[in-house]
Parts: sequence; C-alpha cells; structure tokens
Amino acid sequence: MRAGRTEEAEGPAGAAPEARYPRPPVPLEEAEWVWRTLASQAMEEGVKPETVRLAVVTGLARASGARYGDLLRCTVRSLDLGAGRVDVEHGKHRVPRRHGLDAGTVLVLRRWMDVRADLCAELEGSVPEALLLTVHHTHDNGVTVAAGLPITRQGLVLSWRRFVYRANAAHAGRRPPLPTRFEQLRRAWTTAAA
Repeated sequence: MRAGRTEEAEGPAGAAPEARYPRPPVPLEEAEWVWRTLASQAMEEGVKPETVRLAVVTGLARASGARYGDLLRCTVRSLDLGAGRVDVEHGKHRVPRRHGLDAGTVLVLRRWMDVRADLCAELEGSVPEALLLTVHHTHDNGVTVAAGLPITRQGLVLSWRRFVYRANAAHAGRRPPLPTRFEQLRRAWTTAAA
C-alpha cells in the first residue's frame, strides 16, 4: 500500500477502488425531471430571473451537450429561435456545431430574452452580446457589479448549487439527491445520445 492510502479507499481485499472521477451521471429520468421542473418554473408568473437562466442552461445542455464554458461563449447571435437552433463552439478548440432545439427549449429561451431585456434596461452604454447574464447585483473582488452583465463560470456553478440545495431539501426522502456538479446532469444526456 502506498503512503497516504487506506484499505478503505482500495475497497475489500483484491477489489478495485471505486472510481472517483469522472463522477457518474445521474439517471436520464432524473435529468429529464430536472429539465421539466426548471422549464415549468421558468414559465410561472413572478419567477426569479435566476430560475429562468438556469432553465436556459439546462435546456441548452440537454440539446447540445455543451459544458459551462461552451455556453458562456454563446451570444444572442448564436440563437435562431425562428428556426429552432443554436450554434455552439465546443471545447477548447471551439469547434462550431449547430444544434436543433425542441419547442420547450425555444419557449424557455423566448422567456429568457424578455427577462434579459429587463435586466439590461438599467445598464448604461451598450447591451452585452453574451447570452447568459448576471441576474442580481454581485461582488467581484470587493466591487459591486450590476445585474445584466455577462456571468462567469463561478456564477453558474453557484446558481446550480443553490437550485440543488433547494430541490434536495424540498424533495428529501421522495427523490434521490441531485449532485452539486452540473456535469453529472449534463452527461446524462450526452451518454444517452451516444
């Protein structure tokens, strides 16, 4: 046994250790439940803008398999809601791909565009091209940043975790807990498509 490892990490005698990475995806049924939940909440009157944005992130990941970094590169020009498609630059090499969108995702995106316009209404200067924006004032190294500016990867991570904590608390004992890593949800769709 190497230093720093215990028998528990290796499992029973002779058994292979449990794989820690990549963490397993959630079952496809759970991923679809998350999508349906967020999409229906996004269409409710008086919903928080963060919920609509999270529904957009989930819908686009479901349709395209895009990771956070891919989605952060999307602009409003990446969308063609009339034709029901989105252009996404995938991976570190930014490989462009066109993905079709189902009617539910288009509906959520139309709702987001209205919410997005409201968020940008108070900004001075030009409206950001980024598709995903901050939904409330936030802090960046001690400086207050206005809502309606391009969101960061960390902002998306925190937004997903807030949803997970609320959903896990609301459905404790009735549904399996959702993972705090969005990647495990995203991979449910990409492995099903493969």
